[in-house]
Amino acid sequence: METTYKTPFPKDVKIYIDKIKKCPNVVNTERLLLVEYLEYVFQNEELVYSEEQILKYFSYEKYFPHALFEWEKFLFVLHYCVFRKDGLPRWSDLFLYVGRGAGKNYYLSWEDWCAITPTHGIMEYDIDICATSEEQAMTTFKDIYNILENETDPIRKRIFKKNFYWNQEKIVNKKTNSTIKYRTNNAKSKDGLRSGAVNFDEYHAYETYDNIQVFKTGLGKKENPRTTITTTDGDVRDGPLDKKKKTALDILNRRIPDNGLLVFMCKLDDESEVENIEMWQKANPSLEYRPSLLEELKKEYVDYLEDPISNSSFMTKRMNIPKEKDDTHITSWENILATGEEIGEDGKIAIRNVPDLTGMRCVAGIDFASFSDFASICLIFKKDSTYYTIKHSWILKKSRDYPRIRAPLQEWEAKGLLTIVNGDEIDPHLLTEWLQLQQLKYKVIAIAADHYRFTLIEKAFKEIGFDSNDKERVKRVRPSDIMMVVDTISSAFNTKKVVWGDDPLIRWAAWNTKLVLAKNDNYVYDKIEPKSRKTDSYMAFVHGMVLTLSIELEKKPMKFIPIIKLGKG
Repeated sequence: METTYKTPFPKDVKIYIDKIKKCPNVVNTERLLLVEYLEYVFQNEELVYSEEQILKYFSYEKYFPHALFEWEKFLFVLHYCVFRKDGLPRWSDLFLYVGRGAGKNYYLSWEDWCAITPTHGIMEYDIDICATSEEQAMTTFKDIYNILENETDPIRKRIFKKNFYWNQEKIVNKKTNSTIKYRTNNAKSKDGLRSGAVNFDEYHAYETYDNIQVFKTGLGKKENPRTTITTTDGDVRDGPLDKKKKTALDILNRRIPDNGLLVFMCKLDDESEVENIEMWQKANPSLEYRPSLLEELKKEYVDYLEDPISNSSFMTKRMNIPKEKDDTHITSWENILATGEEIGEDGKIAIRNVPDLTGMRCVAGIDFASFSDFASICLIFKKDSTYYTIKHSWILKKSRDYPRIRAPLQEWEAKGLLTIVNGDEIDPHLLTEWLQLQQLKYKVIAIAADHYRFTLIEKAFKEIGFDSNDKERVKRVRPSDIMMVVDTISSAFNTKKVVWGDDPLIRWAAWNTKLVLAKNDNYVYDKIEPKSRKTDSYMAFVHGMVLTLSIELEKKPMKFIPIIKLGKG
């Protein structure tokens, strides 16, 4: 039975869909899902587009170094030329996730050129190209600038001078008074923007939403606002890109409404596919048109096979299969995610919540570098061979490292994971007060902290019943103690026996921690970067695990001291 469409596909959309259907074996799952999704939309929605307007847009191809590829025309038509019945764009936002070398900046330069022309038809439709570095933000801008600046044909030069004004800071279409500018990080300086469209280039480099939100709040003041996100994968985990990828997959699988987001994701379906060169097209839709790029990838692949650690970017950025830069992370990112996520029977990601542990016995791990910086406590419960945790952290706003930390601290505080402390230092009594509150519900039978820093908290914890002279209830952790539990902790991660719940703070801390080979071929933990990437909440977990594994938490009877007092006297 022939499929009926409420709206027929635009010509360039149908061309690319037909192309995908003819060679599904070299197309990744996400693009195959996109075809199914689009067929559903066009079968069930009344949409509006003008083939005449599309042809007028594509008349600008003559100004560009080479013609657009079929996938680029496909995306542009859907993003800029297809509208709902009420006149609003059907897909106001585009998520373009492709392997390095596919030409995402070339596509952006095309899209931005078209958006400021009379063909688009919106006056003062300003475009902001955003990235975390000036060099990256300028890439697309320079592509357009160079077209205008380097034109040698006298007729085209006259056309450009008549229709455009440009310098190294902005490009203006004189007829629409629309401007293209590039922007970088300093979010505070971007208030008052009146953007028509915003490009987020190399989205993987964003660690927080601070700048993203500033630019997005500048939208809506012009008709038909749009955003375009272009990126390869990267090394930042649990940030804006990972969250966008989850949303994108939910849309493609039609688990949630698309909310105006068009998803175009290109990646290997499985890491093993890298062994078959034909499969590389799954990550890079331009590869079939660019033989020189294919030759470059072949060379990089040889380097990757010889040294996968040093050449991890081949998989991460060329194939969009994230790989760690080194082999010193405490465990894989998938294992860290599994502390708070699991795949449900319906295919959706479900949160692994910490169950109700009221009345259960637990231990408390404590870690801090100094009370002028960061501190954490982690309660550990063992139940059915699984280690459950409840935790809290404190950070001093006056800390010298506070401005360097690229993490959403205020967001974490709003979630109750963190307290941002005003004052000259973190008072140890903040930790003991939190612990006493937990003792209203749980039986905290012992505490553990770093041996060399314990004197800084000794008095405060003695006040609530944890005397350092009581070796059964207070453990001063030495590096040799950590060496003895590293393998057990690694095994717990591998077997998914660690449950933190949905806690991005401790995931961040764990990903900031590395394994370091110490004496006698044993491992200890250390910071990957000491200033801006804190590890305290993870190390509080480690200290708690040292104690948990030494006392058989589920069985050994130990004295429980109830609440003595709350606060300082």
